[in-house]
Amino acid sequence: MSQLPSRITIENGKRSGRPCVRDTRITVGDVLGWLASGMSEAEILADYTALTREDIHACLAYAAAEVDHASVTAAA
Repeated sequence: MSQLPSRITIENGKRSGRPCVRDTRITVGDVLGWLASGMSEAEILADYTALTREDIHACLAYAAAEVDHASVTAAA
């Protein structure tokens, strides 16, 4: 990904360099995991008051950009 959404930061000393939501220790993976487990945006926002709806959307945009590339699988 050439440019991170402004709400997503990566810092070596924070959460082992995993992409986090700005000014928090909440990772993109945390947010994606909550959504994948069936939590709604409203539930996430109620449980994690440091997050905004825009933060959740930035996590989704980051993940979409990360997987939007060709991959090659070598034959065994």
